[in-house]
Amino acid sequence: MNEAIPVTRTVDWGTAKLLPDVDRPHAWLLTMNDSPQSYVDLDDPTYLEFEYAQRLAHVLDAVTEEDKPLDVLHLGGGALTLPRYVAATRPGSRQCVVEGDRGLTELVAECLPLPASAGIEVRVGDAREELARIPDASVDVIVGDVFGGSQVPAHVTSVEYAGEVARVLRRNGVYAANLADGAPLTFLKSQVATYASLFDEVCVIAEPSMLRGRRFGNAVLVASDAELPVDVLARKAAGDAFPARVEHGQALRRFAAGAPVVRDTDAVGSPEPPGGAFRVG
Repeated sequence: MNEAIPVTRTVDWGTAKLLPDVDRPHAWLLTMNDSPQSYVDLDDPTYLEFEYAQRLAHVLDAVTEEDKPLDVLHLGGGALTLPRYVAATRPGSRQCVVEGDRGLTELVAECLPLPASAGIEVRVGDAREELARIPDASVDVIVGDVFGGSQVPAHVTSVEYAGEVARVLRRNGVYAANLADGAPLTFLKSQVATYASLFDEVCVIAEPSMLRGRRFGNAVLVASDAELPVDVLARKAAGDAFPARVEHGQALRRFAAGAPVVRDTDAVGSPEPPGGAFRVG
């Protein structure tokens, strides 16, 4: 786009808006139904505005040696913030993005186009259905950022879904998911229990106030059969503008004690955030 003019468009799942950032000449905030969804700086795709995106990027940075190309599957696309980040920080990576909203995909392609050399394939489809089509042991990292409005849909919260994640990941591959919850953190605890039932290692990255149930917010869940670089993640998260901590091991087991493993038959989506929690004016 040549001029920083806001764009409003009706898409499949509601109203999408692209709002220019007055402080960064080619940066845009994407909202869906007035909830912040993505932030992209076209001049600097390594600039990440949202805390949850920074924490997912910490995982992507820490999973293997710097600059090594990765095969990454992104479930949930939005404005393609993290795919752009990986393309910039790990040139030569192969990435596939699954986004369920065709209208949103078309808006992003039109107004925030990807560089031709980015190596990013974008598919329109349901995250779980597309995941089922991915070959076994073919992906290094899966990023789960699937939201229907401001909630994580039920069908991507179950152990059956997590089993598909495990099937698609290569040996020692990593799953990192953006989740949202508030007190009493029933949803987050159940997700920890679900992934701990399948993976050898699980950790959660979140602000301390969120983990204490003092406010509604985002948490990043990380799961792998390989040892997770929790010390590296903890240092990175502690250095953020809004410092977060990493829960793992015995502390995480205590946090999720008694939480059930979620199955398709009883899966529910994440709770609706309280009024105004993620809204922009």
